[in-house]
Amino acid sequence: MSYQALYRVWRPKNFEDVVGQSHITRTLQNAIEQNKFSHAYLFSGPRGTGKTSAAKIFAKAVNCERSPGNEPCNECPACLGIQDGSISDVIEIDAASNNGVEQIREIRDKVKYAPSALDYKVYIVDEVHMLSIGAFNALLKTLEEPPQHVIFILATTEPHKIPLTIISRCQRFDFKRISQQSMVDQMEKIAGEEGVQVARGALEVVALAAEGGMRDALSLLDQAISYSEDEVTLDDVLAVTGSVSQQKLAAILQALRAQDVKEALQQVDVLIQHGKDIGRFVFDMIYYLRDVLLYQSTPGLEQNLERALPDEQFKSLTETLSAQWIQQAIQELNQCQREMKWTTSPKVFIEIALLNIADLKKEAAGDSGAVEQLTRKIDELEREMKQLKQHPPAAKEQPASASQPKRSQQRNNKNGYKVPYERIRQVLSAASKEEIKKVQDQWANFMESLKRNNAPAHATLLNSKPRAASENGLVLAFRYDIHCSLAMDHQQTIEPLLAEYIGKHVTIIPIPEPKWQEVREEYIRKQNEGEEPDAESEGQKEEEDEEDPLISEARKLAGDDRITIHD
Repeated sequence: MSYQALYRVWRPKNFEDVVGQSHITRTLQNAIEQNKFSHAYLFSGPRGTGKTSAAKIFAKAVNCERSPGNEPCNECPACLGIQDGSISDVIEIDAASNNGVEQIREIRDKVKYAPSALDYKVYIVDEVHMLSIGAFNALLKTLEEPPQHVIFILATTEPHKIPLTIISRCQRFDFKRISQQSMVDQMEKIAGEEGVQVARGALEVVALAAEGGMRDALSLLDQAISYSEDEVTLDDVLAVTGSVSQQKLAAILQALRAQDVKEALQQVDVLIQHGKDIGRFVFDMIYYLRDVLLYQSTPGLEQNLERALPDEQFKSLTETLSAQWIQQAIQELNQCQREMKWTTSPKVFIEIALLNIADLKKEAAGDSGAVEQLTRKIDELEREMKQLKQHPPAAKEQPASASQPKRSQQRNNKNGYKVPYERIRQVLSAASKEEIKKVQDQWANFMESLKRNNAPAHATLLNSKPRAASENGLVLAFRYDIHCSLAMDHQQTIEPLLAEYIGKHVTIIPIPEPKWQEVREEYIRKQNEGEEPDAESEGQKEEEDEEDPLISEARKLAGDDRITIHD
């Protein structure tokens, strides 16, 4: 058989050829040049990232006849013998099939013999985490104090399974996943050397499917070359990898955004009928949404997109989808991905996920509409206040005694919401622990339902607390006055929904938290004194709370902490 797979032909022969691991190769090169290399190394990291290749290059570099140098020459008998496996002083061991105590004892007995052809005897133990506990114990002493002519290189994809006593005796190097850009550049170089035409988009899909492993990427590219005709196209790679095209992903997202569930489900059904991997579809969708979110926040990061090319369809989605909608859609797909691992019917879970994503549209639209409406009101208010500042109304002459109370009234009044003291006192007089406990027990469930049904109303009640409840009334304390006003705007939504959870209709009565504490203390004090709370004083207080309508509106929209009133 004359043909060799691409990953074998293009296996790195020098440190320079190891893609995406410069933080490791540079350290090893410096150690070899300075003749300060260790007796034991641990190479850990995902599959196909260059661990065993780096180990063989290291073995060649320390034994090269032209050493010390930062690269093996690949021309001397030592380098050539290690490369083709004809020299017995470099021993590669597969720990998956040689994981017993006897095999490790055999190594321990042989390390004391000097190398026959090289300066150093190098043991490369692949998948070392597969060794048994007895085998690790047999290796401990040898690994700690090996002869001067022996070097151990342990490679693993699961370093957490290796005993700490072994790890502490090694210099550890963690190989990382190779970036998509580095893999695409390397495959482009290889395709050029092999005389194969490959579309750039096809290489990007191969790199994504490889999930950070160069060996997997070259295997997929090899497969796509065999599948294609004259040129490897995007469709060829999609067929080989089971991935879904960007146009299909965008079309499904557009259908979900428009709440066209039928269209979205039909498109997914067609993909499955054409043999696409449903797990790969979910994976592609998550990364595509990730790219939409990234481009939406920072359009200048086009080179960091992993699944998408910024075409017109892609840019249109970045303008129409909200960041909140995208994040919730990713969460739904991530949940679907986890559930699909343990089922024989993955199609059911992806259909449920798509239905849930389609339902997100209403909530996102509600949030967006409320924000836009509030923004418009604030803009209008700012324009009015600017006009008043530039053209203040002519001051009317008034007696000093008449103007002074007005200033005092404006200075003392900080509320845009009138507290209904009389109604709150009525609730307090009829309140009971049973009624408030009934509300508190169902409050979390009610809030979760309110979030699904009306996001702005849910946001209004986030900082509220049920304080007192009677047969037909509920006192809600809020942190700020503005929230009290907003709660009354959503009263028609809040009260019927709350009734579903507590089994009866109650009227909500908002009050700022500081005012609630005052009312509560006064009510308790007067009860202890055997008096009825004074409604007249409260009524007078309400009358004193009158203020300029423009200032009241400013308080409602911006909040007390964001405005300052000057006489």
